[in-house]
Amino acid sequence: MKIAFKLFASLTDYLPPERKGNRLELDVEEGTTVSDLVHRYRVPEKSAHLVLVNGVFVPPAERVRRRLADGDELAIWPPIAGG
Repeated sequence: MKIAFKLFASLTDYLPPERKGNRLELDVEEGTTVSDLVHRYRVPEKSAHLVLVNGVFVPPAERVRRRLADGDELAIWPPIAGG
């Protein structure tokens, strides 16, 4: 199945160099979870601060169980400080 995987800000460093911008189009197996992709791309758990699937927040406790479906978009932001 096909999904979109997007990393923002400093997390783009975890994407492979052949990407276009901050987005990858991936073919993943059925049953792939949010946590599976976080681990596959070696994104540190503490850096996966804001995680959205199709614009809906996925809390940390649910990421290991939240399975992706064909056409989903997984987007991850690091913690951001500002003032």
